[in-house]
Amino acid sequence: MDYITFCKRFYAASGIPVSLLLDGKPVYASLAELLGYLPEESWTLYRQERNPEFASLSPDLEYGHIHVEGTGYSIFLGPVFTAAVNEKLIHEYFSEFSIPAEFREPLTELLYSLPPGSHPQFVRYLMFLHLVLNHKDIPAEEFYREDELAKENRSRRRVEREITDKEEEAAPSSYDFERQLYSLIAAGEPERLAVFLERTRQFPPEGKKAHTPLRQAKNTFIGLASKAAVLGAAAGGADIDRVYQLTDLYILECEQLQSLEEIHRLQYIMLMDFCQRAGESGLPAGVSPEIRTCMYFIRRHTNTNLTIGEIAGKIHRSSSFLMHRFKAEAGMSVGEYITKCKMEEAASLLQYSERSLSGISAYLGYSSQPHFQKVFKNYYGLTPMQYRRRITGRQNS
Repeated sequence: MDYITFCKRFYAASGIPVSLLLDGKPVYASLAELLGYLPEESWTLYRQERNPEFASLSPDLEYGHIHVEGTGYSIFLGPVFTAAVNEKLIHEYFSEFSIPAEFREPLTELLYSLPPGSHPQFVRYLMFLHLVLNHKDIPAEEFYREDELAKENRSRRRVEREITDKEEEAAPSSYDFERQLYSLIAAGEPERLAVFLERTRQFPPEGKKAHTPLRQAKNTFIGLASKAAVLGAAAGGADIDRVYQLTDLYILECEQLQSLEEIHRLQYIMLMDFCQRAGESGLPAGVSPEIRTCMYFIRRHTNTNLTIGEIAGKIHRSSSFLMHRFKAEAGMSVGEYITKCKMEEAASLLQYSERSLSGISAYLGYSSQPHFQKVFKNYYGLTPMQYRRRITGRQNS
């Protein structure tokens, strides 16, 4: 096969940048052909221990890799943006790779022109290419599980407890099943969720919602997507606006499908996606639902001056109860966690926005800019200006 022509045709058809390597050396790249420059660092995202595999710089910026078995060829796909390209995603791309200054402007224009695609669509592209190139058809579940194992930039959580014997018996009731399902998604532990879905196999049967099996499956999917988003991903700390957007996209994707198998495959990918996003929210696994609620409330209100009583009121508990439980479960005081969240928000604003230091200080509720600067330097070891210059190269305050 003429693999260079194959890559060119795939890029023309899909709009996804493609790089082709032979024995580790590039022989073709869509970006190089358009710009005369190839950011080779992207290849280091892969451990290349599984085939196919994909990696991500963030939940909305992905890459894929397929080794052509029996040859020295490897095909790399990406970047693929699973959300509308914006300044933040461009910053994430540039912060990961060393892009020469003369190529930044044309590369930025090119990245903005790339068509956004959904995560399930990208999974299907990799499955299709693996089938065409290696003549192997793998289940989406197995592919996705490999993906979770392949992510270098995602710290692997240790399994804290085994799934109980009850889960290995007959299918649980709808209430028990949903309680366990949404709890695992909120905990942000894809490995445990994968084990749970593998052992339960079948979702508990529901009442009739439509006149055909296909419509029944779609209606069930819509209900599951909405609850998994709110009771799972959002409860686990994932960005609520992004979660709602994803829910709409998954539902639209489901409506286009014409087989039960495709719907079940999309359902699995959706649940794993929500779980991964909850895990990346920064809320630790293992805390009680009450403390998780408080932590999520704090993260959503970094621009206000929260009081212990106000936070405790969210779980209808006393301030003393909250302070004791929070310290025991989170390993830090409520005040320390508030500062942590404010500093992370400040770092994000310094990197991805044009706000002045005084504007960021006021937004985060600090009494004065000098006080904000002192807290920031104590937390990061750099002043806000030093942090912004180091991350972005911008000199303005």
